[in-house]
Amino acid sequence: MLNNNVYKALSDENRRKILDLLLEGDQTAGEIAEHFEMSKAGISQHLNVLKNAQLVYSDKQGQYVYYSLNTTVFQDVLKWMMRFRKEDV
Repeated sequence: MLNNNVYKALSDENRRKILDLLLEGDQTAGEIAEHFEMSKAGISQHLNVLKNAQLVYSDKQGQYVYYSLNTTVFQDVLKWMMRFRKEDV
């Protein structure tokens, strides 16, 4: 069963854009922030929502925290959505 935080996280356009950026590979919060017109604190809040939903991982490397996609949760979302697909007639 999917965590309700997943739906909340995916409901926001900015968070979906962050996920799109992470498709390109791991990035720091600063690198992600370069693509938005919002404060780094705002980006951090969005990243925390994504982490709480387990959609992203964070990995501290020295003074930087790198964010990456947790593809396992996306697979679970797709499986759930596919249940609603109509069978070919």
